[in-house]
Amino acid sequence: MRNTQDFHIADWLPAGMGLDDVIIVLASLATLVMFFAMWQAFRPNSAFERRLEQIVDRKETLRQSALANRRSAHRRTPVGFMREAVTRLNLLRSRQAAEARQMLARAGFRSQDAMVKYLFAQISLPFGFGALILLDTHVLHLMPLPSQFALVPSMAAVLFGFYAPKIYLRNAADKRAKQIQLALPDGLDLMVICAEAGLSLDATLVRISRELGNSWPELAEEFGITAAELTFLPDRRMAFDNLNSRTDSDGMRGVVNTLQQTAKYGTPLAQSLRVLATEMRTARMTRAEEKAARLPALLTIPMMIFILPTLFIVLLGPAAINVMDTFKH
Repeated sequence: MRNTQDFHIADWLPAGMGLDDVIIVLASLATLVMFFAMWQAFRPNSAFERRLEQIVDRKETLRQSALANRRSAHRRTPVGFMREAVTRLNLLRSRQAAEARQMLARAGFRSQDAMVKYLFAQISLPFGFGALILLDTHVLHLMPLPSQFALVPSMAAVLFGFYAPKIYLRNAADKRAKQIQLALPDGLDLMVICAEAGLSLDATLVRISRELGNSWPELAEEFGITAAELTFLPDRRMAFDNLNSRTDSDGMRGVVNTLQQTAKYGTPLAQSLRVLATEMRTARMTRAEEKAARLPALLTIPMMIFILPTLFIVLLGPAAINVMDTFKH
């Protein structure tokens, strides 16, 4: 057996890299982490302030881009390069683009460059991840693998790079849908108050988007967009259908159906919304009770693996040691 005193860290480092290089890399990573931590600490705290800052930055960006186009029309930007690559490959008119546009709306990415960045990431990440794994396999050797399995990590990296944007976008959309589902009871209570106060549906949605901007920004944003669409679209049903497609939430579908039935049959809006808010609050409480009821079953396996063996060792260990001492004598 190899003596443990012969262990040296330099033996496990890649070829051409010493301890000084490792220290420099770790110091650089620590500096980068400290920079991002300071940036996170100094960014605006509330969602309203962040959204307001984004709007101001967007207006300034549009103004600067307009001025830049007047001064130099041939200046190349990263987004412009991505747009050119996506346009040359004719990806903006593909079926994946239509599906991605709907998923981006559900995830809350509404900028004009979001589609271009997503499509560019979908075509570039497989090549990027595959190239990194090939570089590691043939040059860095950070992952010690047999030569006959050298292509397996590269193929896995290519597949991961292709599906990573879809997985990220789907997770962001699901998270946003859950936030909207949790915010609906509060939003419906405010809608009931506004409806009983005599406000119209458009004014009600505008008021709710203003009041819920800090606590539930996702729902406030959706109601604000719907209020704008109700004002400008020729058919009000189109605005409600767009709200359904953007949120993809069962609770929001119930709200939209209630609003459409109220507009069609003339039923009292406040009474319908009050009943719907009560049902949603009851459903939220039922889901919480279901999670609490599943908790003992979920804790069974961790208790058997981590807690019970330790408990047996503490309780039976001294007795076993005494029995062993007795038999020795």
